[in-house]
Amino acid sequence: MDFLEYSLLFLLIFCFTYSIWFIIYRRTKTSAPTNWPILRALPAVIGNIHCVHAYMTEVLIEYGGTYEFKGPIFTNMDMLFTCDPADIHYIFSKNFSNYPKGPEFRKIFDIFGNGIFNVDHELWELHRKTTMSIMSHAKFQILLEKTLWDIIEKGLRPILDVFAKQGKTLDLQDVLQRFTFDSITRLLLDHDPRSLSIDLPYLPYEKAFGDALDALLHRHITPKCLWKLQQWLRIGKEKKLMQACEAFDQFIYPCIARKQEELMHKTTIKDEEFAFLNAYIKMYNQWNDGDLGTLQTFLRDTFLNLMLAGKDTTSAALTWFFVLLAKNPLVEKKIREEIQQQLHVKEDENLKFFTKEESRKLIYLHGALCETLRLFPSVSLEHKVPLDHDILPSGHRVSPKTRMILPFYVMGRMETLWGKDCLEFKPERWISERGGIKHEPSFKFPAFNEGPRTCLGKEMAFVQMKIVAAIIIHNYNIQVVEPENVYPTTSIIMQVKNGLMVKVVKKV
Repeated sequence: MDFLEYSLLFLLIFCFTYSIWFIIYRRTKTSAPTNWPILRALPAVIGNIHCVHAYMTEVLIEYGGTYEFKGPIFTNMDMLFTCDPADIHYIFSKNFSNYPKGPEFRKIFDIFGNGIFNVDHELWELHRKTTMSIMSHAKFQILLEKTLWDIIEKGLRPILDVFAKQGKTLDLQDVLQRFTFDSITRLLLDHDPRSLSIDLPYLPYEKAFGDALDALLHRHITPKCLWKLQQWLRIGKEKKLMQACEAFDQFIYPCIARKQEELMHKTTIKDEEFAFLNAYIKMYNQWNDGDLGTLQTFLRDTFLNLMLAGKDTTSAALTWFFVLLAKNPLVEKKIREEIQQQLHVKEDENLKFFTKEESRKLIYLHGALCETLRLFPSVSLEHKVPLDHDILPSGHRVSPKTRMILPFYVMGRMETLWGKDCLEFKPERWISERGGIKHEPSFKFPAFNEGPRTCLGKEMAFVQMKIVAAIIIHNYNIQVVEPENVYPTTSIIMQVKNGLMVKVVKKV
């Protein structure tokens, strides 16, 4: 062998040895992704995709709440992950105008069209104003209460009774998703899909939400050229997303057409009828700053956004609530005692109707729901891109090309925010010294977002969750099958992977 051959052999051995040492060193010293040539940090993401929320938590806590992710070369996938409360407050409130949803967000979430989640500036403000005017109306509050109790008595309770009598296991997450789907559809479109029937029918448009949200998270961690190729070829997650869109359209468009036809043939309209439809038709006719497409397309976008907000977020929170109760029986006992005391119901007496105002008395239950949302926020992350160059309070520089991921899930697991007991389920941390609800700033507890884009349905969600939780806790025992094997899905909405299997025992 000549000198050149020896040199080449030595170089190969050196590179191989260095690579092995580098990998071992990185794994023993840090949980951050290895920065590979060309692919950079992408292999680590792919390897941890099944537990992406836990992996993000591990990395961000190690790096003090902020981490710069390097994606493959030439893919424009570099991202800044931050759950620093000062950054969150700055992005969502203090410098709100520099962090709109933007064109990148609209590309990823294209299925939501011109709905409230996808738009910025004047159109977003008009959406928000229109929605707030409806949801704050006294007649809407009455309709909400009436709708919830009607579905409980005709749908939820009969199903729980049947499964309790038969002793069969039940997917509680599926039941709660059906409950919230029926309620939001009735409120928005005055249509009862009856998904919460005894036979638990398969409805493609109801199940499509899960497939869509799963695909949208993968768009965050997949190079754009790749998911665009999948979209063109109609394969993988993109195929499921396209099928979900078709299912949405096949459900929403006929509902809109039916309500429009009823509206045309009615000579007099009650104030509470078609509230949402009338309001958004009026909004569409007033808008003259840009193309919103046809009226039907605009209404489809609007209702799809609101259905997403009112369906999976609330059902996800309730599902994790019952998971945490299964692991914390003393908390469940305290909630049951509070229900009996505040709603004046005996232990062996059936709990039936109670009002929204009466639900305000359930302080400990409210704290338990907040604690659930701290540990398992329904929306696991947000996505932002700045308009102009900026410097975050954490000291990180961002540009209009910086994709920012704000993982709310991680924030509930930070000792710096919640103390050394941050992983414990303690509703007491939400109770003030005077016995009321303790307020936490939204940049510390962003379960309902933060700043001007704070969730409009927050109060409605708590009313719905309290009523459903109280009915189930007082009237039934929910026994979670293998609670230690419950994990979150790889999705934007924090759902339970493979459902929540439970046994129902009727108490009253």
